[in-house]
Amino acid sequence: MSKVVILGAGIAGHTAAQIVKRKLGRKHEVIVISPNTKYQWIPSNIWVGIGQMTAKNVTFELAPVYKKLGIDYKQAKATALFPEGDTDISRPYVAIEYTGHYKLGQTDKIEYDFLINATGPKLNFGATEGLGPEGYSESVCTYLHAGHAWEKLQLSLDKMAKGEKQRFLIGTGHPTATCQGAAFEYALNVAFEINKRKLNDMAEITWITNEYEVGDFGMGGAFIKKGGYVTSTRIFSESILSEYGIKWIKRAGITKLEQGKAHYQTLDGEIHVQDFDFAMLIPAFAGVGIKAFAKDGAEITSDLFAPSGFMKVDADYKPKEFEDWSVADWPSVYQNPKYDNIFAAGIAFAPPHAISKPMTNKNGLAIFPTPPRTGMPSGIMGKVVALNVAERIKTGSKEMKHKASMGKMGAACIISSGYGLRDGMAATMTVFPVVPDYEKFPQWGRDLSYTMGEPGLAGHWIKLVLHFMFIYKAKALPFWWLIPE
Repeated sequence: MSKVVILGAGIAGHTAAQIVKRKLGRKHEVIVISPNTKYQWIPSNIWVGIGQMTAKNVTFELAPVYKKLGIDYKQAKATALFPEGDTDISRPYVAIEYTGHYKLGQTDKIEYDFLINATGPKLNFGATEGLGPEGYSESVCTYLHAGHAWEKLQLSLDKMAKGEKQRFLIGTGHPTATCQGAAFEYALNVAFEINKRKLNDMAEITWITNEYEVGDFGMGGAFIKKGGYVTSTRIFSESILSEYGIKWIKRAGITKLEQGKAHYQTLDGEIHVQDFDFAMLIPAFAGVGIKAFAKDGAEITSDLFAPSGFMKVDADYKPKEFEDWSVADWPSVYQNPKYDNIFAAGIAFAPPHAISKPMTNKNGLAIFPTPPRTGMPSGIMGKVVALNVAERIKTGSKEMKHKASMGKMGAACIISSGYGLRDGMAATMTVFPVVPDYEKFPQWGRDLSYTMGEPGLAGHWIKLVLHFMFIYKAKALPFWWLIPE
């Protein structure tokens, strides 16, 4: 019997757990280790942050689902990896610390034959002074954060209804933050709620971003087909912001927040302050901080993890100029190069380089987006890793038949505003591949047959349908495996 241990129960980890257990059945053991009791469908946190959904709509308890599937679930966080075992335990194991009330603070050692790291990121609010719900800004990165954001947003809406103008600042809260898409969507939803209440004259909404051009989204921007014409995501995004009456500040890195004030630098080295009454700003991401040790106790964290804390996989991490990187640098099976029974999926893996060009201002501050790896790509990675692990266990072959390079993977993004069947609008965008391939597609970097964008109500309906469909899938309800990632 083989034992598969999965760290994390987000989109990548939960997908991997469901699939690997379905493929392996009762003959093999699958263990999920997560500090959280609930699964959350993160894309819908945006609706929680504007009061159109609650935590109950985007979450469910993990334990009953895993019990039904025959998966062992431990509410704990991984603290250290021992991929060679140690002087007391000969097999590889992960050290954990329980986070549930009945075992809070207790530690354990969980042995494994295969390990899938899908911890996702640490929300590194501390990288920007004053950032986050414990500081002076809001977040929608978790359902709890999103619920808190809605509470604060209501206060601003009430003040506007009483004749007090409010300034909203939404975007990236760190010079190298990612997830511009989530912040962009939240900005549109805030604007929609304000418009619905006919309070536009009382609001000033500003989009602030570390992107060189609006619409970069951490993937170097894109050219898309729209209505038979080719246009840039910059034009596409700027037109949507303009339609919603949202101003924008680009090429900006926020360095500090105070009450009602955001300090930021621009790529030209200028230092500014932006006033606000309400701010929702995405933090920097980092690895969760797992250490690694050899059999003799020597620390080998750098063998498994990049300096960012994300896990090294089958990517080309050799230092090179941005202009020299290749789509071939990106991983395809997400396997650690030193320990072939360890994998990382979703945000947990370390990208080989930025997709958007790294830029630094004259003050030495780097201002550019880091690569996105959330949503649809995370689910696909989780599935591919699970399939390869299951086949290796069942056949003994080390051949990795299933691959999912972001340089050969497409992705769909629906940025929706509003809620309901008759109200709302969505900007629907697909790109193929996520990482541009200028060797295969020298003119645009992507295949324009599959890279397109279109605003409208239909995309909004799709967003609603996808919410319920993916919650259904994650709950492992009948025929869940027929729903694609």
